[in-house]
Amino acid sequence: MRGKKLTAFKFRPSFFSISFPIHTLQRQPPTLMLCRDKEPTNDRIQFLLKSEFLAFTQKGFSDVTSLITGRALHARCVKFSTILSVINSNTLISMYSKLGKVDAARVVFDQMHQRNEASWNTMISGYVREGLYQEAIGLFCEMQDEGIYINEFVLASLITACNKSTSMICQGIQIHGFVIKTGFLHDVFVGTSLLHFYGTYGFTSNAQRVFEEMPERNVVSWTALMVAYLNVGDPENAVKCYQQMRHDGVSCNQNSFTTLISSCGLIEDELLGLQVIAHVVVSGLESNVSVANSLIYMFGSFGLVEDACYVFDQMEERDTISWNSMISAYSQNGFCEESLRCFHQMRHANVKPNSTTVSSLISACSSVDNLSWGKGIHGVIVKLGMDSIVCVCNTLVTLYTESGRPKDAELLFLEMPEKDLISWNSIMACYAQEGEFRGALNHLAEMFRTKKIINHVTFASALAACSSAEALIVGKTVHALIIREVLHENLLVGNALVTMYGKCGAMRVAELVAQSMPLRDLITWNALIGGYAENEVVHEAIKAFNLMRLDGMLGNYITMVNVLGALSDPDHLLKYGMPFHAHMVITRFEADDYVKNALITMYANCGDLDSSNFIFGGMPNKNVVAWNAMISANAHHGHGEEALKLFVEMQHAGLALDQFSFSGGLSASANLASLEEGQQLHDLVIKLGFESNLHITNAAMDMYGKCGEMEDVLKILPKPSNRSRLSWNILISGFARHGHFKKARESFHEMLQWGLDPDHVTFVALLSGCSHGGLVDEGLAYFASMTSEFGVLPGIEHCVCIIDLLGRSGRLLDAERFIQEMPVPPNDLVWRSLLAACRTHRNLELGRIAAENLLKLNPSDDSAYVLLSNVCAINGRWDDVENVRRQMKAHNIKKKPACSWVKVKDKVTSFGMGDRSHPQARQIYAKLKEILDTIKEAGYIPDTSFALHDTDEEQKEHNLWNHSEKLALAFGLINMPACLPIRVFKNLRVCGDCHSVYKFVSGAVKRDIILRDPYRFHHFNGGKCSCSDYW
Repeated sequence: MRGKKLTAFKFRPSFFSISFPIHTLQRQPPTLMLCRDKEPTNDRIQFLLKSEFLAFTQKGFSDVTSLITGRALHARCVKFSTILSVINSNTLISMYSKLGKVDAARVVFDQMHQRNEASWNTMISGYVREGLYQEAIGLFCEMQDEGIYINEFVLASLITACNKSTSMICQGIQIHGFVIKTGFLHDVFVGTSLLHFYGTYGFTSNAQRVFEEMPERNVVSWTALMVAYLNVGDPENAVKCYQQMRHDGVSCNQNSFTTLISSCGLIEDELLGLQVIAHVVVSGLESNVSVANSLIYMFGSFGLVEDACYVFDQMEERDTISWNSMISAYSQNGFCEESLRCFHQMRHANVKPNSTTVSSLISACSSVDNLSWGKGIHGVIVKLGMDSIVCVCNTLVTLYTESGRPKDAELLFLEMPEKDLISWNSIMACYAQEGEFRGALNHLAEMFRTKKIINHVTFASALAACSSAEALIVGKTVHALIIREVLHENLLVGNALVTMYGKCGAMRVAELVAQSMPLRDLITWNALIGGYAENEVVHEAIKAFNLMRLDGMLGNYITMVNVLGALSDPDHLLKYGMPFHAHMVITRFEADDYVKNALITMYANCGDLDSSNFIFGGMPNKNVVAWNAMISANAHHGHGEEALKLFVEMQHAGLALDQFSFSGGLSASANLASLEEGQQLHDLVIKLGFESNLHITNAAMDMYGKCGEMEDVLKILPKPSNRSRLSWNILISGFARHGHFKKARESFHEMLQWGLDPDHVTFVALLSGCSHGGLVDEGLAYFASMTSEFGVLPGIEHCVCIIDLLGRSGRLLDAERFIQEMPVPPNDLVWRSLLAACRTHRNLELGRIAAENLLKLNPSDDSAYVLLSNVCAINGRWDDVENVRRQMKAHNIKKKPACSWVKVKDKVTSFGMGDRSHPQARQIYAKLKEILDTIKEAGYIPDTSFALHDTDEEQKEHNLWNHSEKLALAFGLINMPACLPIRVFKNLRVCGDCHSVYKFVSGAVKRDIILRDPYRFHHFNGGKCSCSDYW
């Protein structure tokens, strides 16, 4: 750069108005070569102003504002061998630097025979102005080597260089050390530059320390510290600085007010904002454009868009920031079309949009509903040539992330010509939203490998991606890196750690992190309480809430929602739920819509649907969330018909259906096994354009699977690359439930090939399939691999599956041994499963043990008595049967009645044991006799072991033909068209004799019959069942 030769300009002397010796022009060779830009033409030279030439002798190049003029003057001096003084050379360096020709400035600097301090200062300032920060540092080192006195202006420039660069933290800290060593910290300009430096890099504690050590502070110093706190997301401390600043008698300027007003917007403290406005008015700065712009931003943050519009309309002068602030106010309050309309007016006002303008517009469109608008703005950005601007690309990455298009976000990130810290943070936030912790960790590793700057936001995004139990080890790794980078005391990072450990189920670690944090805010407490709620540790959630109040914090609506979310058991209602509801009435949180919705869910989860209905009915303005909460509550508690009725009412109320509405409706259809309603809902999903929503697709898959339509499940199954873990779980569970055990296993291994790790739900589905398919060895192998290969700890559900697996296969002793060695205490499901196996394999002794343990856990469990009675009956112990029945009568325990139902022409018809109440009873029993005669000819022999009464064989056979599933079958054969399959549903496990009858009927009458009981589907066709007689 220093040795670069630059071409001299050729000028005609007749164009100059200053008299130089013309005869010397040809004889004096130029001693300096200037920039290789296009030489100025004669026409361009003619417009040079005489005043600039006349002022040259007094001020040198100081007043030159045109590059053409400056080069002409410089060339003239060169050609006539005019020796420039040190002062004039300094002004020449300054001129070239200001006009963007820092190379030419350096040549002038290098060829100076004599330099003073100002020469060095001016050259360093030129480098800083042009963004050549390393060159500025290099020149500073030369300056030191030559023993030149270094003053406060040089140091301020160098600190500014380290501030503006994104990779010069170490240099900045070294210069700080030099400042302390040379005693320049007393200078207010140097001290303020250090405040800006530490604030830019997020080191607010260092900035605070520098500020406290400054003997003199001015309004700029105070404002710099306020900006430092604001930049790290700590507006509370920015406001405290303002309060201390007023206490010290320092008057605010427009920048102070701008920072302060922005802080009020972030805190969302409307009262404080109004107080600041009063101070602004008293200071006479209300008409200042920058202050007005901040007011627009603040009102937008408060959701007071009308007030923002008022300020905007009253502005006599508006700049680009004014328009951007108004667009942003619309954007952050969800007014997408208004922000686009404001952009249209901005262009009509001939105000040129900048990167902030289009970034605000993109933010307004960052949702699935507004994606088409977002793509349109993306097109405008390309047309305006802004598609290579880093901050614009960053916002586009966020647009596609929040619109559910992570692949587009990743592609855009990879194609960015330049990336900054926000770019990396944005793509990591994309992976966090998708729960792809591996992708986030890969990017974090790449940032470390390429020595990118990493800040607290980077780690917060990485931790957000690790919010699942399987990512706990990765999360701990990120935690270790945070400690290494000395960011563990950052409030945002601390909150992210508490949240991450809570979502990973490591609540003890979350507690330790929260306790070790030097500062805790409301977000910390909310994260801790939310973690307890998610992990169902109710007493700890309540304890944390009480500790939060002792810490002087009252909580907000999120706090209340989190505490209510922890209450999900009937026992919680009186002890915690109702008292907490009373607390919210006193503190007036009950009026908040989010809290009302949480109350609806809490009462429903605790089994009090009446209270849920009461709260819902009392809401004057029911929002979408309230409707969804009621639909979900009814679907969860088995009130499917009521859930579907609410769904229809929600439509009629004119509310926009969302993914949660459809998920609740489809769940209700699945629980009812109501295929027609489920199909209608799915049709509506497609009509409204939700078919690409993965949550709804998963709900629709689950519905079709539970309605017996695996073919429809496969039709809407996403491509493997687009499937979530839930999609795979539903697929595996569906195959297992329908008897396709080989396909269930294949799907499991395909899931692993696509890089998704199974969770506890995956193994429940897989082990259940192995149990129903008789795949004992495979099931035991999968159970062993859960912990050893996939790190999934066995839960009670997995243990029940293993006991069922061993019990069905007759390995009762192994099942008993497994219960004794289980990693979790056995519950009622464990003993009930063993008791059912004892009934199948006629093991009376073990059956008694299982029944005793079952009754210890739940003395009113009717299934324990019924199953034990069955075991006794099968073994011919009729006295014991009568004894069991007497015990039931003494304890007032009634057997749950069997019920089967079938749907014909949109009407559900149900049957009980020996039911004769139906109008078609005569035809039904006639049809039963016809069926019996037909299948007996085909070889059917009644299995009277399922008639559990001490009667003769003829009566037992008669009793068998009173079973509800046989009545439902006869009704279906009478009323269902021959071209349609008959779908029968039963609330209890199908009996063996009925299963045999269904097989014979499917072959005899050539009909497809689908029978669903609580455990699985049986598909009968051609005299065979999908279960292969093992269920």
